[in-house]
Amino acid sequence: MELRWLEWAKQMQALAQTGLTYTKDIYDIERYEALRELSVEILASYTSVSKEKIELAFASERGYATPKSDIRGVVFHANKILLVRENMDGAWSLPGGWADIGLSPSEIAVKEVKEESGFDVTPVRLLAVLDKKFHNHPPEPYHVYKLFIQCEIVGGTAESGIETSAVGFFERDRLPELSLQRNTPEQVRLMFEFLDHPDKPVILD
Repeated sequence: MELRWLEWAKQMQALAQTGLTYTKDIYDIERYEALRELSVEILASYTSVSKEKIELAFASERGYATPKSDIRGVVFHANKILLVRENMDGAWSLPGGWADIGLSPSEIAVKEVKEESGFDVTPVRLLAVLDKKFHNHPPEPYHVYKLFIQCEIVGGTAESGIETSAVGFFERDRLPELSLQRNTPEQVRLMFEFLDHPDKPVILD
C-alpha cells in the first residue's frame, strides 16, 4: 500500500494541475498554485529530494492530470523469460519504459525490446494492465499503469543498449535481482502463467 502522505501529495498535485488547466478566475489560479506548492512541500518534507527537483519532475506538467503508462515487453524462449540489466540500478527488468507520444503500446513494446535487448519482436497480445499502487513497488510521485505485452522473437541477437548492460533468459524459479521500480518478482512469475495457460484472460489492476 502507498504511504498516506505520498497519496495525499499526488492527489493534491493532480487537483492543482487540472484546476490550473481549466480555471479562468484569477483567485482560483492563486488557490490552485498554492495547492500545488503544498504538494511540493509535502514531498520535500518526507524525502531528501530538493524542492527545485520536485517542482521540475513532479509539479511542472500542464493539462488534465492523468496516470503515466509504462509498457513492458514479455518475451519467452525455451520456457524462460527475457530480462535486461538496467544501468540505473544494476538490477533486472522486462524490457520497456514510458509510453511515447505518437506510438501505440505495441509499437513501444517492439521499440523497447529492440533498444534494450537487441531482439526484433512482433507483438502477440496484451497480457495485463496493472496499477502500480496495488503491486508492492517502491513509492514514487507518479500514478502509473503498467501494460505487459507478449512478443515473439523474429530476428536480431542479444545485445545490450544505452540503458542496459546485459541481456538474459531466466527460469521462473531462478530470477536475478529485479529492479522493483520496474517490475516485481510476483509480476514476472505472473507472466509465466500466460506461458502455461495461453488462453488465460487479460489481468486488470
